[in-house]
Amino acid sequence: MSWLGAVLCAAALMAQGPRIDQALPGVDLSGLTPAQKVTVQKLLAGRDCSCGCGMKVAECRVKDPGCGFSKGLASVIVDAVRKGKDEKEALAAADASNFGHAQERDNRLLSDAVKVRTDGAPLLGRADAPVKLVEFSDFQCPYCVLATPEVHRILKAYPEQVSLVFKQYPLDTHSQAALAAAAALAAQRQGKFWEMHDGLFDLQGRLSRDAIFKVASKIGLDMKKFEADLTSPEVQKSLVQDIQDGDNAGVNGTPTIFVNGQRYNSNVTLSALKPVLEAEMKKPVTKASTTP
Repeated sequence: MSWLGAVLCAAALMAQGPRIDQALPGVDLSGLTPAQKVTVQKLLAGRDCSCGCGMKVAECRVKDPGCGFSKGLASVIVDAVRKGKDEKEALAAADASNFGHAQERDNRLLSDAVKVRTDGAPLLGRADAPVKLVEFSDFQCPYCVLATPEVHRILKAYPEQVSLVFKQYPLDTHSQAALAAAAALAAQRQGKFWEMHDGLFDLQGRLSRDAIFKVASKIGLDMKKFEADLTSPEVQKSLVQDIQDGDNAGVNGTPTIFVNGQRYNSNVTLSALKPVLEAEMKKPVTKASTTP
């Protein structure tokens, strides 16, 4: 849809009832009342995107669905309205968020620690490992494909000291990423998340529904249950929660890795991460980096 078409659509929706979720990629309006949807629509159409593009948030979502700032602002505003905040409070929440203002690139190797929710997420390694990696990833992302064997090398090199928590963050620009993420979560319900994880990444980004189902069959899933879980409310809720967790932590691309809650801002390779991980191992153990 062109931006002009989206604008005309939005104008009609304002008069006939809001359905902006059809026009704005990545905007989840689930749980909002009709009146709250109208409020969200108004705020997204009027608030400048903070990425510096010169567009409003709604326009940016349509013309640049990969923009992490418009996606993050939309998520914060929707969440605030969902919690009963008024227009002024919702905009204030957006301004105060990580997406409220354009930020200079963080050139530090590790950013300041933030809390990242990890309860229920798939875990490789010891739960009490002194260094916990949290990876937000996209099965269709070529950079995630390249990073995956490096992450496995890291875990193999430090089996007792490092663990990995995997979080879904399918990008709007990847047509099959959300389906693949749901497939991984559906496989998790049968205790085979990591088998599905490896099988999906083995496809090297060449994802399709048929290819995903072949992986599910190959790893021995109950296919009837898998297909039912794929579109179940529980799996969709988990997927949305992961994306929101990423947005709240300031994720705007994949792969994004947090080292004990600190976003890592360099190449995802064993050689690059080795000094970072070994420095973390020498620090006192803290529980501030993740949250249940």
